[in-house]
Amino acid sequence: MSAGEHLDSSELFRRYARYVANFLVRMGVPGRDLDDLMQEVFLVAHKHGGYTPGPAKPTTYLANIAFKAVVSHRRKARTRGFVSVDERAVEHAAAGSRNAEAQREHDQKLEILDRVLGTLDEDKRAVFVMAELQGETVVSIAAGLGVPVDTAYSRLRAARKKFRAAVLELGAEQAEALSPSLESTPQ
Repeated sequence: MSAGEHLDSSELFRRYARYVANFLVRMGVPGRDLDDLMQEVFLVAHKHGGYTPGPAKPTTYLANIAFKAVVSHRRKARTRGFVSVDERAVEHAAAGSRNAEAQREHDQKLEILDRVLGTLDEDKRAVFVMAELQGETVVSIAAGLGVPVDTAYSRLRAARKKFRAAVLELGAEQAEALSPSLESTPQ
């Protein structure tokens, strides 16, 4: 993609649907709600006329929309009882031909990761997911979320500290199992 390229919502979807789905899952969206929130994200992008080049990259622009959709969804869900992420359905669909034992191990690692990510509040979790799991720069994250760069760095530092503490509480075996799953998390 060239630096100044405008992307309409259909092109955004073609290029970044997997990115948005991964972001939503890492934000704790249950598998049963994933399609609805994906649709909401790209509908908002469509209403805004797609992506217009600026300080945010397309990925952080979409992550900001997704973050707001998650927050709104959780507010609505509080009245009907929000359930934690059921990522297995999403991962099984993407896993294809993995054997059953490897899939079980992978699912267990994702469950541990979800538990640890669940210890972070939404603002910190969004920054952590974008920086650590999806490889975004803090400058781009700040632009996408519409916050000062120092705020994004502060949230990331706090999230890393809380993440480390949560991993230490897991115990050696679970913490060791989590490390490889971070490296193999889909981007």
